[in-house]
Amino acid sequence: MVINAVGLRKEFTVRVRSGRLRRIRRAVTAVDGVDLAIERGEMVGYIGPNGAGKSTTLKMLTGVLTPTGGAVTVCGLSPVRQRTRLARRIGVVFGQRSQLWWDLPLRDSFDLLRHVYRVPAAEHAARLRRCRGLLDLDAFLDTPVRQLSLGQRMRGELTAALLHGPEVLFLDEPTIGLDVVSKQAVRGFLAELGAGGDVTLVLTTHDLADIEKLCRRLLVIDHGRVVHDGTIEALHARYGSRRRVVVDFEEPVAVPPVVPGAALVAAGRLRLEYDLETATAGALLAQLAGHALRDVAIVEPDIEDVVARLYTGTPVTDAR
Repeated sequence: MVINAVGLRKEFTVRVRSGRLRRIRRAVTAVDGVDLAIERGEMVGYIGPNGAGKSTTLKMLTGVLTPTGGAVTVCGLSPVRQRTRLARRIGVVFGQRSQLWWDLPLRDSFDLLRHVYRVPAAEHAARLRRCRGLLDLDAFLDTPVRQLSLGQRMRGELTAALLHGPEVLFLDEPTIGLDVVSKQAVRGFLAELGAGGDVTLVLTTHDLADIEKLCRRLLVIDHGRVVHDGTIEALHARYGSRRRVVVDFEEPVAVPPVVPGAALVAAGRLRLEYDLETATAGALLAQLAGHALRDVAIVEPDIEDVVARLYTGTPVTDAR
């Protein structure tokens, strides 16, 4: 087990107004009894609304914050007590923070990090060569970091986090603010990295497309507690996702076909939409026989809708 946390808790003390002049101290629980068990080589998405406890959890796993309660080990080490040793075995990328030297060319930042982590020159060169190829770094290796675009800097941050050969890579919003092309480059790189099975990836993000493309396992945290731990498919099944069939007719249809097990959600001159739960493709095709069709499309469930339903506690029957 590369990451193991049992009953992980974190409380902060804040001062709040009480009356016109008085302030009192109050304990706020950011993480409330989180259990995590992540195997080596897993790619895990860790998501939740703002303030749910995602970043606080990552900071405890990396040794930045001391837990209020519970027990946690990462790579067999205590993140706080053995933080220096752990730093050599993990990589961290925070979307809004940089580990690069702002006024130095990217190449020099990489070289400095080699000395910081005491990486043998041959290993460093081999890892950098791989990242240069996969992330297309050569065009801006000699550019000062402050002159890089956000997408270029993020590719540099990923490289910097991997040059010392970490066993675990923690990613906090790695694609935030990136354009479509840069997001695709980062996702493609992470997918190839995860496919090798040598690095465990823990990804927090508000961009659910990152999770869908990269992670088989999804952890959802809300109000400091894990409310889902499983596959994306299990999340869809648990919270009432529905596939939708969209039918375009060649001619206007006066009476829309009725499909057993399907609910009509929209009808127009050319388009019908059905929410499918128990309806089968055979039943649909039988009802459509005799109609001239322009197109039939199956729209998969939107994970954003499912997660929003989970957060709000909306019943399945009211999901529409």
